[in-house]
Amino acid sequence: MAKAKPFIKWVGGKTQLIEQLDAQLPADFDNWDNVTYIEPFVGGGAMLFYMLQQYPNIRHAVINDVNPDLIICYRTVRDRPEELIASLMDIQNEYDALQTEEKRKAFFLAVRDRYNEKNLDALENTTKFFFLNRTCFNGLYRVNKKGLFNVPFGKYTNPQICDPATIRKDSELLQRVEIMTGDFEKTFGYAQGNTLFYFDPPYRPLSDTSSFNDYAKEAFNDDAQIRLKEYCDRVNEAGFHFMLSNSDCKGKNEEDNFFDVLYGAYHIERVWASRSINSNPSKRGKLTEILVHNYEATKANAHYPEMKMEPMYAAEDLPAYAFY
Repeated sequence: MAKAKPFIKWVGGKTQLIEQLDAQLPADFDNWDNVTYIEPFVGGGAMLFYMLQQYPNIRHAVINDVNPDLIICYRTVRDRPEELIASLMDIQNEYDALQTEEKRKAFFLAVRDRYNEKNLDALENTTKFFFLNRTCFNGLYRVNKKGLFNVPFGKYTNPQICDPATIRKDSELLQRVEIMTGDFEKTFGYAQGNTLFYFDPPYRPLSDTSSFNDYAKEAFNDDAQIRLKEYCDRVNEAGFHFMLSNSDCKGKNEEDNFFDVLYGAYHIERVWASRSINSNPSKRGKLTEILVHNYEATKANAHYPEMKMEPMYAAEDLPAYAFY
């Protein structure tokens, strides 16, 4: 039986970290009743689909992202799965019929130009979003300052543009999800009772050249990171739980204490991750990320309260290719 999973490739996705994220959930999360789960930066949705399948006590979920085209995709998958599958099969068949790389690249560029006209209905916009995501270089989503998608052609031999089983399963789970677009602070009004926020914002770059958070035309700079921390304070003061992921600046530069100082009042764990968005393979590799939470007892330390939490994967065991 098919499982729900991200329906798109997304840089910074959390599939490879799911077990480590699960271990850092509140120790008694399984026993919470009538849970509200909120993701203000949903991205590819790996954590969302995992949580909805793993925890039936989540009765209501809210997702948000600043990227309006991504949110149109979520709504289309939820509300119009069969129409989307038919549309994707049409563009897949048309693309597969092209016999040369030159013709496929021309087709790709024509779709990209049409997508960037920004006057498409939801179904066509989602179809082209899926197509570009599956056929562009490294599955990236990047826009320029005008908000236009500008990732080049990816040269894949046989990309799967339509995955009907995943779309149908995702649509089924998304029926209990409220889907919003806009600033992350708008999600606060949906918190009630047993609420868990999971924040996966655009990561703070580890160097001047390593930034990849331009999937929206609005930059997410240090001021935005500080505003997010202040939002976490608001969540904490209201009595709700939160967990947050971000890059580990200290792992790259021992003197960079940005997050250690910023989130000094909360619990900070470090876990191994692997990223491969650099075009130079020699610059891809293993690094640590931070996990911040505002509760002491986690699933990991509930069983071993005297032990320090260590990453669940050895660095050499991590996949070198992880988009979802």
